Order: sequence, then C-alpha cells, then structure tokens
Amino acid sequence: MYNKYLILLTASLSFTLHADNFGDPELGKLKSPSCVFCHSVAGDNTNKNSPDLKGQDRLYLFNTMTMYKNDQREGAYADMMKAQLSRLSEQDLKDIAAYYSSLSR
Repeated sequence: MYNKYLILLTASLSFTLHADNFGDPELGKLKSPSCVFCHSVAGDNTNKNSPDLKGQDRLYLFNTMTMYKNDQREGAYADMMKAQLSRLSEQDLKDIAAYYSSLSR
C-alpha cells in the first residue's frame, strides 16, 4: 500500500515539475512583439482573420507553432507564420505559448 502512494506522489510531482518548466510567460511576452499585430492581447481580437490565442492550451499553441515552423501546416497564412517563426528556438516557442495561455479570454 505504501508503494502505491509513493508511485502516485512521484508521478504527480514529475507532472507538476514538467508543466512548470514548459515555458516562461514573462519571457514569452518579450519574445512575441510581432505576434500581437495579428493575435491581439487586448480585450478584442483586432484581426478577425487570425485566431484569438488568449487562454488557449500551451501545448496546443506550441505544437501548432512548431508545425507552422516546420512547414507542416497549410492555409492562407502558413507562409507568413513560417517566416515569423523561423528565427525562434524551441524554447522561444514554449515561452510564447506559455504567455498566450496565461492570458484571460
């Protein structure tokens, strides 16, 4: 019985540590000045053709940005997104994802 609790505690702690290390919202804010032209952080989304990213799941945002960067997404804005993301590292993308996910909808 003790082992069962120890395993559950270890698993929950490792998940918590992983989630906390996913990205830094404060750094993400600094790294995303070009994002706000299409993905507003104000109360309303100024560009109706671009999705509102505020409060989205950080893993979803990270995966989507990674797919755009790696030319795995198609659409009207795919080339622009790839160009914007090409200069960013994996950690930059994690930080930006953490920033947008931390914002209230």
